[in-house]
Amino acid sequence: MNVMLFVRRILTGFLALFLMGTAYGATIEESIHGLAAKSLADKITAVEALSESGDERARDILQAMLDGRLYRVKVDDRTVFADKIEGGFSIIDALTGEVLGEVGKREVKKVKANNKLRGKLRGVIGGMSLLNPDANVRKAAADAIFKTPSAAMVSVLEQAVESEADDDVRSRLERALAAAQIAISQNSDIRQAAVQRLGTFTDSDVRALVGGLLIETDDGFVEADAAVRAAASVALEKIEASIARWTLVGNLFQGLSLGSVLLLAAIGLAITFGVMGVINMAHGEMVMLGAYTTFVVQEIFRNHFPESFDYSIAVAIPAAFIVVGALGIAIERGIIRFLYGRPLETLLATWGLSLILQQSVRTIFGPTNREVGNPSWMTGAIDLAGGISLTYNRLWIILFSLIVFAGLIALLGRTSLGLRMRAVTQNRAMASAMGIRTGAVDALTFGLGCGVAGIAGVALSQIDNVGPNLGRGYIVDSFMVVVFGGVGNLWGTLVGAATLGVVNKFLEPFAGAVLGKILVLVAIILFIQKRPRGMFALKGRAVES
Repeated sequence: MNVMLFVRRILTGFLALFLMGTAYGATIEESIHGLAAKSLADKITAVEALSESGDERARDILQAMLDGRLYRVKVDDRTVFADKIEGGFSIIDALTGEVLGEVGKREVKKVKANNKLRGKLRGVIGGMSLLNPDANVRKAAADAIFKTPSAAMVSVLEQAVESEADDDVRSRLERALAAAQIAISQNSDIRQAAVQRLGTFTDSDVRALVGGLLIETDDGFVEADAAVRAAASVALEKIEASIARWTLVGNLFQGLSLGSVLLLAAIGLAITFGVMGVINMAHGEMVMLGAYTTFVVQEIFRNHFPESFDYSIAVAIPAAFIVVGALGIAIERGIIRFLYGRPLETLLATWGLSLILQQSVRTIFGPTNREVGNPSWMTGAIDLAGGISLTYNRLWIILFSLIVFAGLIALLGRTSLGLRMRAVTQNRAMASAMGIRTGAVDALTFGLGCGVAGIAGVALSQIDNVGPNLGRGYIVDSFMVVVFGGVGNLWGTLVGAATLGVVNKFLEPFAGAVLGKILVLVAIILFIQKRPRGMFALKGRAVES
């Protein structure tokens, strides 16, 4: 760190030498008055002189001018920072930092900057920030210089690239340097090399810059040099190919993210429908109740344990499972058990139940959406090339859905309850003859399916609006996943959810969200005509009879 600090101090002096201006050697006191000059050239000279001064106050002054906070007091011609208050301004001396109190609107005059000067200010301020110890500040500075390159910054950028230890910052500095060389240099070889260097980047700003060199107007090409245009053409192809690859990665992530959401919403339905054959139209409301359970838990944490808010999700998951699972058992014992073998009545009863649950939630919590916050560890994103971001909340949901899936696989494959559920699924009559209480299995199965739906609601609350209609948007998709993957087969549900999620996301850019879902639905209907039991049909005498 000491070495880097030493280098930065050297470069600070280097910056003062290489930011060329006509007012070289002027003090900050002399230069600040030039900011209010009538001539744009004089203002630019003053900006450059301030940047040369090496004074720590210079950056704040220039930033205030860029933000529209720099004023002159008419009485004594003093330069001040001014903040609007009722009836006037609160002012601070820009050179001394002395608080000067309040003045009326007519007592001060704004130091104005037009678009050209603001561009100059951004570039100069960016250059002064290149040596800041904070990497984020240096990134912002490099990005600002990329948008407003200047001849004065070329040498500074070259030195900054040499001394930069952070790979991400160095990459941004190289991008800014290449943009500055293209805009300023008269040397064809340098400009070709700069264009080639930009061909290694994948953001849209670089694509726009390189593509702009190939634009042809009535007066000819924007870029007159044919060799530079040829280099730009090659670079543009590389950029677009790279962006296409990263867009593919982004769509794949979005598809898997959607697939994980569908898996969570459908996996409970797969258990219920597969074992019991019950079409539960209130399944979406089970998801919704899980989300509202999360809201209630978070409200408790906000009001009583605000310092432990990050742990609220860990409490909400088992709470949602217990609350919604218990409700599921009550529904099965109170309604569903009387309707076995009557699918139409079951469908209508569960549909009516869904309306009752929606209205109950509206009565208790109101019709508007409720705020459910993200814990700090679920906030943020991983930025990739091509403008692709992998958000933490969706990454966690993908991981969480796989954990829930693995837990259910273990439950069904390694527990006595799972053994009884599989026996009932494959051959209910034989299971009953062997002494398995199929009624109790049905109740526990329905409760398990509803409990998992409640857990899905916890996850969905982190990426979707929590309202009475939350579950309605997932019920159709959930049934599509279950039918496509194979009724009652969890592995089929996993594959079906991932497949439908990815296909949906790849169709959306071409067909739109609504038409994309319609096409998926049509494709599933056609698929079911060939494989009525889905991709992974359950095996068993009762199933196959």
